[in-house]
Amino acid sequence: MKIVIVGTGYIGLVTGVCFAEKGFDVHCIDLDQTKIDNLYKGIMPIYEHGLKEMVMSNLERKTISFSTNLKESMIGAKTIFICVGTPMNKDGHANLSYVMTCAENIGDYIDNYVCVVVKSTVPVGTCDKVETIIKNKIQDRNINIEFDIVSNPEFLKEGVAIDDCLSPDRVVIGFHTDKSKTIMSKLYEPFNLNKNKLIFMDIRSSELTKYTSNAMLATRVSFMNEIAALSEKVNANIDYVRKGIGSDLRIGPKFLNAGTGYGGSCFPKDVSALIKTAQSVDHSLEILKSVHNVNEKQKYVLIDKLKEYLSNQLKDKLIAVWGLSFKPDTDDIRDAPSITIVNELINSGASVIAYDPVAIDVFKSYFEKHQFSEQIQYGKDPYDVLKSADALLIVTEWKEFINSDINKVKNILENKPIFDGRNIYDLKVATDINLNYFSIGRA
Repeated sequence: MKIVIVGTGYIGLVTGVCFAEKGFDVHCIDLDQTKIDNLYKGIMPIYEHGLKEMVMSNLERKTISFSTNLKESMIGAKTIFICVGTPMNKDGHANLSYVMTCAENIGDYIDNYVCVVVKSTVPVGTCDKVETIIKNKIQDRNINIEFDIVSNPEFLKEGVAIDDCLSPDRVVIGFHTDKSKTIMSKLYEPFNLNKNKLIFMDIRSSELTKYTSNAMLATRVSFMNEIAALSEKVNANIDYVRKGIGSDLRIGPKFLNAGTGYGGSCFPKDVSALIKTAQSVDHSLEILKSVHNVNEKQKYVLIDKLKEYLSNQLKDKLIAVWGLSFKPDTDDIRDAPSITIVNELINSGASVIAYDPVAIDVFKSYFEKHQFSEQIQYGKDPYDVLKSADALLIVTEWKEFINSDINKVKNILENKPIFDGRNIYDLKVATDINLNYFSIGRA
């Protein structure tokens, strides 16, 4: 079966290469010719473990191709996946301009039956709009071509996206017709060998399922950060609390770690978009509003601890930062707590020396486009940034940091403070060696 993937960003590229891995004829489309040329050279637009090797392997097998020509690629295609970005507008709504443009292009070029699959994260009702746009385009061309609209939201976790795609825990599919249901079942048959992972439903429920999933996980994160703040005040340890409630089968252990708040391309924008969707129908999601507010406050928790320690005297201090990406195993810094933290440090008169295993170039590019880039230095390894630092902030829990030599860190810092936003060090070990150490939710 021939599959067209529109968009070679995080979702489009991972989805496309995984379908190619299963033997489908995949054609990936993007407007950026440079990105297309780079993909053929093995230069990936994102960091994801194993992605480059899989892309190059499938290029060699000729199961995947990259192009800017949607019209040509649509010839003979049975399915077209819309995988373009839906970034957050300033007002919190999802920006659907790329999705709508894609729908217009499909309507302009469609010449046979095709199943149009919306995989981008979109608010409830978006698939209806996509369907209307394509229908109107077909009518304008005075032709009679049938097509179906399907909602198939992604549930990929950055850092393990390929594994999630190849071995999904569930595949949510919103559909209207038996024909589209049959096509989607055939598409996912190679991913559905051990048990029935396909969950079929109406399209609007499918659209809402994606947002609700991310909103629930974001809620767990903010809730635990609230409890972590309380733990400090009552002299408790959030690690024990997390283990105690996580062992309850009704709750489970995932997304219960205290820290500096969530970031990335999904949780912030999806929580905001769901709040806006509710407002559009005169409904208020009070819990999610609090989730968002708690998370924004949590991004400052390390700064607040540092300022208290230094009596608000950050001017001319050099602060080391471990971790720039919003989570380990990715170079994604979208809405990362590190951006808020570094901005606040610089606005308070401090300078920054940072290290991240993969996100330095992306972070550097971000600040060069904005401001203060001359006040940020970058080290070659975790220990390098400690040599002249007045304090260390740990922002991302990379394994390189978790496995760092705690005694070496102490010796280089010479008893200067460590503010650990991810609780990577064992509290007892830190206490036993008299480390000048402050963590989250552990008094």
